[in-house]
Parts: sequence; structure tokens; C-alpha cells
Amino acid sequence: MRNLEELTFEIAHSLSPTSSFPAKIDGHDGHGLSPPSSASSGCHGFWRDAALAVPSALFVLYLAFHAKANLRKLSHGRSYIMISYYALLWFAALLNLAWSSLQAWQCSPGKEVAWNVLSMFTTAGMLCLEMSLLVFLFQDNYATGLETLSRAFALSGLIVGADILFKAIFVFGFGVPLFIDSNETTQRMKWGLWTIHKLLFTAVYGFILFVHYLKWRDRLPPKPMFYNYAVVMFGINAVALFACGLAGIGAGFGLWLYNFTFICYHCLYLPFLYVTFSADLFQEEDLLLDNAYYSEMKDAGFFDADWD
Repeated sequence: MRNLEELTFEIAHSLSPTSSFPAKIDGHDGHGLSPPSSASSGCHGFWRDAALAVPSALFVLYLAFHAKANLRKLSHGRSYIMISYYALLWFAALLNLAWSSLQAWQCSPGKEVAWNVLSMFTTAGMLCLEMSLLVFLFQDNYATGLETLSRAFALSGLIVGADILFKAIFVFGFGVPLFIDSNETTQRMKWGLWTIHKLLFTAVYGFILFVHYLKWRDRLPPKPMFYNYAVVMFGINAVALFACGLAGIGAGFGLWLYNFTFICYHCLYLPFLYVTFSADLFQEEDLLLDNAYYSEMKDAGFFDADWD
């Protein structure tokens, strides 16, 4: 019984970040404290690292297993937006796998800059996929069109570029430890920035859900999967917003709740996105391909005998 209690405590403890040093500037942290001398000391705990790395690795393996069939469908469909979406999905999945597997960089001396850069590009990759998908789905026809693709990437690229610049200024300019997990609640600027960040995303998905009940609902994609996606993302961002607010006022539960939503996002968002949209979109590619084959056969006179 005692071993079971110790294991339970270790799992619960691993859900909370245990490193207590902020981001460094020129090799020194804001409080004059030094990080652990070895990355192998497990600054976050084995269970937390495994909870991030294992699902990310499994999802990449899943994508690799289905890559041949998906690429064949994309080559037949010749949809520039679908090809771009699939490439973005792979890019974000590989970045997320690298980020999940290199958690020890947070505790390694001399790795602070590399960790911040990796974290920044990982979040940027997932944000680019998230924003691009929303823009794609709001288009009148997201199956084809270079013009539609250029507009979608121009808008999502502007959002992602502003997000990267904003984070880089605060991480490298002001030394705010945005990407360093910490048990300290004294980083009011960090939690204030994350609160604003989550507030914006909660407002976006909340607006989508609000419009769904108004006369402008026809402007939304006529797909239940899009509404279900918006509901889930609104819930996740609302919980994360609540957690950031609690952490900002010094509540320990806010740190635990934020870290829990943080792990869930990095572990489950990409698989959730793939399951929600890719199966339906690839199915549409199959339908378009079948219709094309039928039209070609009809033009060739294969069905003339049916009218005799």
C-alpha cells in the first residue's frame, strides 16, 4: 500500500513543473540562482516527460503509417490547400516531437537560448496550422485554388509573425521566462502575458460559437465538425485562461491546472485536429476523384448501353 501511495504522489507531482529558475539573460537568471547542474536530474519528473513524448511519438508514427495512402489521395486530388495543410501537419508534428523529447534542455546550463528558440518555433508551427485551418475553412471553397491558398497563408503568416515577434521581444529583450516551467508565482508579467494570449484565443472561438446562433451563421462552414472543433477549443482556452488568472494571483492550483491544459494541448491537439478534419477532407478527395472517374467514363460512352 505504501508503494502505491508513493507512486500516486510521484505521478501527481510530475504534473506540476518543478524547475524554479526563470529564463536567463547572458547566462544568469533574474534571481542570481543557478539551474540544476545536470539535465539528467529529471527537473520535471519522468511521468511528465513521458506524458509529452510518448503521445507525440505515437502520432508521428501514425502519420508515417498512413503517409503513402494520404499522399496518393493528395496527388490524385491536386488540391493545393490540402497539400499545404498536410505538409503543415507534418511540420508541426515533428517540431512538437522534438520539443517534447528535449524537455531536459530547460534544466541544462547553456541550453536556455536553444530551448527558447525551439519552444518559440514549436508554438509558432502549431499556431500556423491552427490559424491556417480556420482561414481555409472560412473560404467558400477550400478544396482548390492558388489564390485562396495565398490569401490564407498571408493572413495566418501575419498572425504567426506577430506572435513570434511579440514573444521574442519579451523572452530575449525583457527576460520574461515564457517557456520556462516554474513553480514560482512571482512572475506576474509572464502570467499577465499568457492571460492576454489565452483571452484572445478564447474570444476568437467564443465569437465563432456566438455567430453560430445569429443570422450570420451562414457565413460559417456548413459542417458539424467545425462547430464541434470550436466548442472543444473554446473550452480548452477558457480553462487555460482561468488557470493563468489563478497563477497570476499566486494560486498554486492555477499552476497545476495550467500545466495540465498545457500537456493536454501538446499531446492531443494535433491528433484531435487530424481525426476531426483529415478523415472528412480525405473522404471528400475520394468523392471528387470518383466523380471525375465517372465523368470520364460517361464521356467515353461506357454507360450508353444502359439507355438501350
